Amino acid sequence: MNQFEKSVQSKRNDAVDSGVGFIVSFGFFAIMFVIATVIKLIGS
Repeated sequence: MNQFEKSVQSKRNDAVDSGVGFIVSFGFFAIMFVIATVIKLIGS
């Protein structure tokens, strides 16, 4: 076992972190889509 395995900084589950990252990025692109759709509807 090397020194990085002995002194772990975060013991949280990686699946939780990846899930949060996916939801945040999905939410960002969803908001961009909604804003673009609203601008398109206003412009037409």
